Amino acid sequence: MSTHVVVSHGSDFFGQDQFPVRQLRELGQYVRGVLPAADHPPLTELLDDAGDTEHAIDSDRAALLAILLRRAAASRRLKKAYAETAARLGIAAATAAAAPEPWTWTTTTERSNQ
Repeated sequence: MSTHVVVSHGSDFFGQDQFPVRQLRELGQYVRGVLPAADHPPLTELLDDAGDTEHAIDSDRAALLAILLRRAAASRRLKKAYAETAARLGIAAATAAAAPEPWTWTTTTERSNQ
């Protein structure tokens, strides 16, 4: 079984993006190294909770997270795969903030076909 987080306001046909929980938590660890210590807690708390708690993030907080995610994505120190994840999350957060609608994170579990 693999656990994923489905994020609203994403880029697919249904307006969602899906990320493995492990990838989001690893992104949280990398963000600690690329953003100033005073800036990363709102973002790292969300990423650390990925898969454990479902979230409905208000538009003001989504706007802040969009800024932090875009800063992280732009960092040369962030590995490419994580920069792409941060960029996709940043776009989704900015879209939710502009709507203004809650930016939701929902956990889903998929069975592997083995």
